[in-house]
Amino acid sequence: MEYMRVALEEARQAAAEGEIPVGAVIVKDGAVIAKAHNRRENDHDPTAHAEMLAMREAARILGDWRLRGCTLYVTLEPCPMCAGAMVMSQLSGCVYGAADEKQGCCGSVYDLPADPALAGQTKWQSGVMAEDCGEMMRTFFAGRRG
Repeated sequence: MEYMRVALEEARQAAAEGEIPVGAVIVKDGAVIAKAHNRRENDHDPTAHAEMLAMREAARILGDWRLRGCTLYVTLEPCPMCAGAMVMSQLSGCVYGAADEKQGCCGSVYDLPADPALAGQTKWQSGVMAEDCGEMMRTFFAGRRG
């Protein structure tokens, strides 16, 4: 739960910047090596999801695109793009908070990281601090709707 709390803090920062409140951290050997939050609006970049930014930073810090031995903690279930990047980076694990019934690809809509047709697989766990993560999303979108 300690790492999900860090991800939630990143999500709060995203919301403060007008971004959809998703935060992510990458952990290796018990230490946070990268953290990020959504930046699509501010960066005008469709790939600037919290997970993608955290994986890029972790790869830079490690000096290797292979994220073996790393675990991603993210407040919202990864989308197809992020779940695909998890597999392609050889990320060892993903832990997420709130499920995404519309676009989630770690069990909700599809289980991309476990697809046997892919060369690698990333293990995932859902529901960690799900209520806190989901409430942040609900509050953010309720505010947007007025």
